[in-house]
Order: sequence, then structure tokens, then C-alpha cells
Amino acid sequence: MAIFEVRGGNKLNGEITPQGAKNEALQILSAVLLTAQPVEVNNVPDIIDVNLLIELLKEMNVKIDKTGTNRYRFQADDVDVEYLQSEAYFKKSGRLRGSVMLAGPLLARFKKAYLPKPGGDKIGRRRLDTHIIGFERLGAEFSYNSDTGFFSLRADELIGCFMLLDEPSVTGTANILMAAVLAKGTTTIYNAACEPYIQQLCKMLIRMGAKIEGSGSNMLTINGVESLTGTDHTMLPDMIEIGSFIGLAAMTQGDVTIKNAAVAELGIIPEKFRQLGIKLDIIGDDIHVPYQDKYEINKFLDGGIMTIYDNPWPGFTPDLLSIVLVTAIQAHGSVLIHQKMFESRLFFTDKLIEMGAQIILCDPHRAVVIGLEREKQLRGITMSSPDIRAGVALLIAALSATGKSIIQNIEQIDRGYENIDGRLRALGADIVRMN
Repeated sequence: MAIFEVRGGNKLNGEITPQGAKNEALQILSAVLLTAQPVEVNNVPDIIDVNLLIELLKEMNVKIDKTGTNRYRFQADDVDVEYLQSEAYFKKSGRLRGSVMLAGPLLARFKKAYLPKPGGDKIGRRRLDTHIIGFERLGAEFSYNSDTGFFSLRADELIGCFMLLDEPSVTGTANILMAAVLAKGTTTIYNAACEPYIQQLCKMLIRMGAKIEGSGSNMLTINGVESLTGTDHTMLPDMIEIGSFIGLAAMTQGDVTIKNAAVAELGIIPEKFRQLGIKLDIIGDDIHVPYQDKYEINKFLDGGIMTIYDNPWPGFTPDLLSIVLVTAIQAHGSVLIHQKMFESRLFFTDKLIEMGAQIILCDPHRAVVIGLEREKQLRGITMSSPDIRAGVALLIAALSATGKSIIQNIEQIDRGYENIDGRLRALGADIVRMN
């Protein structure tokens, strides 16, 4: 098992380009199953989760050619649907949360699909109710095998309907959307997620011949079509990486320019980092994070302590709360971090406290960070990455600390960040990958 050996204290400087969006990639690559024609996908991130999904598609007999750096050509004209019942599929798909995204396209085109018990991060319960209830509304039937942990879905025909989702789940919305584009009649999805990833998926499907209205809103209307064609699609830069680089630059007192950041698609993310007192210069589509000796957390207009919490888009994404929390450690002032969605995502704070951070974990969902104001530096320790985002938060802490840190279980970081150690070394970080 690999580890990162990090010696902190270096001020990071230079330019860095974010990878393609991980969460978008899992949806887009699943959507190639909706057509027998070729689909070209550009800006595909070279990360474990995406590579696992590509392996799954290949084992399902999807033709895959790597046509360039981060660019692939897919053609699902001879899919082996029976592979879905194999032991190999059960094992591999259960390792990857994103494999649930295959269900919608498979159900739409081949009338059967299998949903594994969610794998991936250990950040709390991740239910599949929204996906399965949506498929049921379209006419699918399901059964659950407690031995394998798989849901089996079948439908002689999918029929459009109106549905009100019980939560604006991004993966649930995407899955139901991909099933509905080939359903008979009209489907309306109300309380739909409207993240840029969903908007990107809608744009791709429309280019393939789907009839979708309401992209970017919480109500999607889909008029089913008989078949879809191929297309060419380019993924957005990863907004979570962009936020991570902002926090990293601030914590290390660096001077970093994030290139090609698709600023218009970042929503409220830049403003949340500004609320921590971090200066951001937007230059075209680039974000410059200049050197700051200190940054001061804003207060509410009535003088109350700042609270930063997650919300469905266009609210603040939960994937960046870990980054905001660690960035606040060296700020002037205090902030309450409220993680509403996942009950285990803040437990990594015990490692930050051991490093010298002033954090009060109020309960599984809330933590108060009292800034050190750079009067005291974090100290290096040995720690383990519990999930993708907490792993990078710990990496940011280690790069800003004095002394040596060891980060174990870095496969979790590799699941979501492409060559993160190599790219950070180019900025001046002292980080070594070791076995």
C-alpha cells in the first residue's frame, strides 16, 4: 500500500490546471451505453474511480480506444448484458459508487440492470431509494438479493410519468434522466438536481437526439425517443479540485494561478472562500490566489459567527466542506462548519486536532474551527485518509505544517485526484509517494 511522505512549510507558487470533473465523468461514461454509435469523450480524468468504470465498460464488451491524452472513443454496439450477472461484475461494481450510474442506461436500452450496494467513500449511509423509486415509477420492477447485496431491475417497457423526487439527488436525477430519454411518452422529474454535471449530461444527451427541457432548473421534462446517436463531449474542469487548490494556496501562503477553471460554472464556490478572507483575482477563465500573510473570516452583518454549510446546487457543494474546514485552521476568526448530508464526514478532524488545530467537533454534522492566525503552526503526524475529500484536506494540512507527515491509504486520494503529488511538486511541494 502506498503512502505520501510530506514535509510541510513550502510556499506553493506557479500555475496548475484542474483535471476533468470526476462526478461528471461517471455520468457521461455511463451514458455511452445509450447508443450503439461511437461517442468521443474529452478531458477524462485519469483517476481510480473513472478507470474502474472504464474497465467495467470494457468487460461488458464496449469497444474502447484511447485516442489521445485524456480522450477516449466508446462504442457500445455489442454489449454483453449477461456479464451483469457474473461474479466478476459483482465484485468490481461493488467497489465503485459510480457503477450505480450504469443502471439507467442499461434499463432503458436492454430492459434489465443491476444496482450494487454503494461502494467508495466511508462517509455515511448512501441510500439508493431515489434511484429505485424513480425506476419503479417508469415501470420497472425490482428485487433485492441479500447474499450479493444487489438490486435486480427489469422492465418490458419504460413509460413516462410525473415524479417528485424525495431529495434532489445528483446521481438519482442522472440515472432516472438516462432511463427516461428512451422511455415511451413524457417524463417530468420535479425536485431534480441542477448541478453543472446534470446540465452537462443534458447537453450531451440532447446532442445525441434526446428531447429534454428545463436543464439548469429543478424540473426536467423529457420526451422519450426511440434511439440515440453518437456525439462528441468535453467535460468541465473539476470544481472540487479548483476549490482544493484555492484552499491549498491560502494555507501554504502561496501564489497560485488555477488555469482554465470555467469560472462561470463554479456558482457560489469562489464567494465561500472569499468569506474566509481569501483574496481571489478572476482573470478571464483563470483564478489567481495571491500571497496573503493572513486572512480573516467574515462575520454576518449582525456580528454573528460565520456558518458555512452544504446545500443542493446552487448552494455550496458538500464535497468542499472538508477543504473549507482545513483552510479555516490558520485564519483569523472562527467559523461553524455544518455538514448536513453525511454523518461521518467530519470525523477526520481528530487528526487535525492532533496536528494542533483548534477544532470543536460538536456532533457528527457540526464542527467549530477557531483560527490559529498563524501564531502557531500545525505539526506533522502519521495519519490515514478516510475518504477522497478528507484525504486531500489532510494533505493540505500536512503541506502547511512543520516537520514530516505520513499519509496512509492514499488510494482514497487517487480515486478523485489525478497525479496529485506530481502536480503539487511542480508548485514546490515536498511530497514523495512511497510503498
